Amino acid sequence: MKSPLNKYLFTLILTCVSIMIYAQDRKKSNEYFIKAQTQFNSAGYEKAIELYTLAIEADSGNFNAWIRRGFTKGLIKDFDGEMTDYTSVIEKDPLHVWAYISRGSAKNRLSKFNEAIDDLNKAIEINPKEPEAYNNRGFAKKGLGDKEGACDDWNKSKKLGNGEAKIILKNNYCK
Repeated sequence: MKSPLNKYLFTLILTCVSIMIYAQDRKKSNEYFIKAQTQFNSAGYEKAIELYTLAIEADSGNFNAWIRRGFTKGLIKDFDGEMTDYTSVIEKDPLHVWAYISRGSAKNRLSKFNEAIDDLNKAIEINPKEPEAYNNRGFAKKGLGDKEGACDDWNKSKKLGNGEAKIILKNNYCK
């Protein structure tokens, strides 16, 4: 394999094989993800977690599987596992808005409001037009006793199209 043409052909073949394997892994990951969603929708949370895990093992870049698995872990009160999944996505993709939103929302549920605000601020920095980031940051501010700041965030969320924000504003006596 001394000729440059042979080296080129060998590299080309390896690249093609790698692409085919990746495509098969991605397809398998999506199949597991769909099965996990079906389990989740019928409240089969433990089975859903198993299937999300298989989706992640088939394609560690399937960030939807990481986030959905984290959310599902939160539902069964595995809060450490939930945080680990969101953090794993952030480590792999530091600009993944929904990983920050999800982790911030989870921190809200744990009454870690300052930490939640940090995550939600990062989500807003990445995408200032994401209404859910403002919505969740509003809840964190409310948890800290900052009603005015909470109302401001819920108003921003409403202006950006969050349909729930109108109800939240009314329920929290915001102007």
